[in-house]
Amino acid sequence: MSPASGVRVFIGLGSNLDNPIAQLTRALAALKRLPHSRVRAQSSLYRSVPMGPADQPDYVNAVVEIETELEALDLLSRLQQIEQNQGRTRTGLRWGPRTLDLDLLLYGDQIIDLPTLQVPHPGVAERNFVLYPLHEIAPTVKVPGLGAIGTLLKRCPDKGLVKLAGENEWR
Repeated sequence: MSPASGVRVFIGLGSNLDNPIAQLTRALAALKRLPHSRVRAQSSLYRSVPMGPADQPDYVNAVVEIETELEALDLLSRLQQIEQNQGRTRTGLRWGPRTLDLDLLLYGDQIIDLPTLQVPHPGVAERNFVLYPLHEIAPTVKVPGLGAIGTLLKRCPDKGLVKLAGENEWR
């Protein structure tokens, strides 16, 4: 892959089942093996309260930046395969507990609105567990259609978000 040939992509990682830190560590290793792609940065780990049903464990979250030549739908398919390989089962329960959740947050400066993929990821501007780690690794990034990450961050309190480990501690 030539240095300027790839698209800058941000992926949100989350887990609250079966040793979440180990789940995210395995997911990072799988992202490093994606074809025609390269991991460029990873955030620290953060603990967050669940968005959905309250009777589930807290989540561990992070954001990873990759550079890829993969098309968005191909990348989404590969992310879903990583989730499945790590025991993710889709029960239909929205925001329920899961071994691994990989969300395609940003795909370059593109806005994608398809039945199977929306980019920027819906809700990105309201989710502290996305904005804080994203800002950590890309403080000047702009979210297409929404604005600068710093501006979005100012409108999103960090309530309930706890930094767990630095990016060098979970490689």
